[in-house]
Amino acid sequence: MASIKQFQVTFDCAEPERVARFWCEVLGYVVPPPPEAFATWDDFDRSLPPEQQGSAFACIDPSGIGPRLFFQRVPEGKVVKNRVHLDVRVGTGLVGQERLATLEAECTRLLALGALRVQLLVADDVNESCIVMQDVEGNEFCLD
Repeated sequence: MASIKQFQVTFDCAEPERVARFWCEVLGYVVPPPPEAFATWDDFDRSLPPEQQGSAFACIDPSGIGPRLFFQRVPEGKVVKNRVHLDVRVGTGLVGQERLATLEAECTRLLALGALRVQLLVADDVNESCIVMQDVEGNEFCLD
């Protein structure tokens, strides 16, 4: 059996384009080009039936290494903790105060984009420090 090497991460959300653009800023991702017959994504969106307009958006890693992120509109709001979350790896290889300073600097940048800081988890005997945050629609992620 062959192993899967590519995957997409899908977010259920209320405002797909807003959440996608937030994650573009967080990760340095970009919006992919629109379908061939359309000059812009707005042109494509206007071609859809009214009930489908604004229902999905995506962003991609410009290097082609990271997974595609897909955002789809769902009618219900988020009500419980995520079962899966992203770890945004900004402190890899750093420890102690250097790690904390790096995490705090990135946290400050993301707060300006609309993220919410939830909790600092301080290093223990097993794990290094990380900051639990939420995106613009309340999806949890960690600065790690």
